[in-house]
Amino acid sequence: MPEPGSLVLCADDYGLSDGICDAVDALIAKGRLTATGAMTGLPAWRRRAQGLRRLAEQYPVDVGLHLTLTDQRPLTAAAGLADAGALPPVGRLIRGALTGSLPRESIRDELGAQLDAFEDAWGGPPDFVDGHQHAHVLPGIRRLVVEEIARRYPPGSVWLRTCGEPLGSILRRRIGAAKAQVVSTLAAGLPGLAARNAIPTNDSFRGFYDFGETPPYAEVFRRCLAGPGQRILLHCHPGRVDAELRSLDSLLEPRERELAFLASDECGVLLDAAGLRPARFRDL
Repeated sequence: MPEPGSLVLCADDYGLSDGICDAVDALIAKGRLTATGAMTGLPAWRRRAQGLRRLAEQYPVDVGLHLTLTDQRPLTAAAGLADAGALPPVGRLIRGALTGSLPRESIRDELGAQLDAFEDAWGGPPDFVDGHQHAHVLPGIRRLVVEEIARRYPPGSVWLRTCGEPLGSILRRRIGAAKAQVVSTLAAGLPGLAARNAIPTNDSFRGFYDFGETPPYAEVFRRCLAGPGQRILLHCHPGRVDAELRSLDSLLEPRERELAFLASDECGVLLDAAGLRPARFRDL
């Protein structure tokens, strides 16, 4: 019997709320998740980082920076980027990236502050860097991210999420195709830039859907398991909805649905049927 293939199953938004941290911790302990990205500007990250560190000593998981440049409070003044103490909505950030009008030094400072906050709470460097709402792939921002990783860390020691997928794979999946095409187009320059700076990346990115109840998340997940790739990354957003999350984010019930599926036996059955197993990036 051939050995199963592997994929990184990565939960976004660790540290956004205790309810999200609880959900991600439980799925790591169950062996479902093999990566999670931390929003280090949020109070829950500081509360939960050492508990996650202890968990990571028992279970194979990558923990990285989920660079946050939208909606939440910045760690720095973020002059020209933040308005009244809040980072911009993603649409405004994209427009700034496409018009070349983003404040580069403010973004560089905020990136550095969030990496510092990761290292201070974690006690070491991140395993990877990605971005909340995929902000790290945007023109202008991605170069700052690559430069900072290359400046801070030894070559090859920190991987970087890319968000591209071949158009044929996107269309065959038939779920989240419009969003996947837009993000893939915005991210087109990132893999080459990372490679030129000796930063490893995934070669397949999956998990887009519209967060609706139909099709069920089990069907979204099943379709995301199909397709080519040697370094497959599937991102997800499991969480338990609590008052803290309600005060900070609009994505609520879909997190509960993802959590219920990812914790279920059905998830394991689908992974087995696809011939895949969750793995850390270093194992791919």
